[in-house]
Parts: sequence; C-alpha cells; structure tokens
Amino acid sequence: MANTGWDGFEIGAMLRSFDGAVDDIAGTAQEDRKYSPNNSFTASVADWRLEKPIFNKDFCIDCQFCWIYCPDISIISRDKKMLGIDMDHCKGCGICAEVCPTNPKSLIMYPEFADEETEIAQWPSKSEEK
Repeated sequence: MANTGWDGFEIGAMLRSFDGAVDDIAGTAQEDRKYSPNNSFTASVADWRLEKPIFNKDFCIDCQFCWIYCPDISIISRDKKMLGIDMDHCKGCGICAEVCPTNPKSLIMYPEFADEETEIAQWPSKSEEK
C-alpha cells in the first residue's frame, strides 16, 4: 500500500497495521515488527503532548497494568518487566499513571518540559501520595 495521508483514504478503507505475514506479533519486539507505512507507529506524536509520564522504577511492581491499558502501545515491556516509555508515541493521556496501583505510583504525570531526574529526586513518599 502506498504511503497515503489521512485525507487520501476512501471512507471505510481497511488499513493494515503490518506489511506482509504476521506469524507471532505478540512475541515480536516492537522495533522488530514490519509496520505498514500508514501505521501511526511510524510517526512521532510527541509534539502533541502537554504532560508526560515519568517512570520511577524503584516503586514499580511490574503488574503490567500500564502496558495493558496504554492505547498507544507506548509502554516498553520485556519478559513482563516494565522498562520505560516510548516517548515518540506517547500522547500524554495519563491512563498509565491512572491505572498504576503502587503507593506511591511508579508513573506520575508531569508537565512536558519537567526534568526527569529532578522529579524522580522529589518523588512522593508513601505518606504524601500525589
């Protein structure tokens, strides 16, 4: 399929997420998948964000809730371990922080230009949950 802009498709067009055969998509890492040129995975949406999630691995229990509920597949997880966030595809919706069950949360939303190291250094403790 040719690389077409959003306004170049027919109403009701079916857009395939991947090029070619898909054998084991769940077992294939994101960076190894053959995405279609029309898939949003091939485009960065980072400039849409007003807030971003910051991940503090010290509080993560690897429950995978963030990975399950993320509508943009922006949570990077390998072998059921949360590794980080794909900031090129995260739109800043905050669902990951909302579903995080830890106290304090291991994912908290901050303004887009917040410094990650500064925010992690000031992370809330159990008694002062954000």
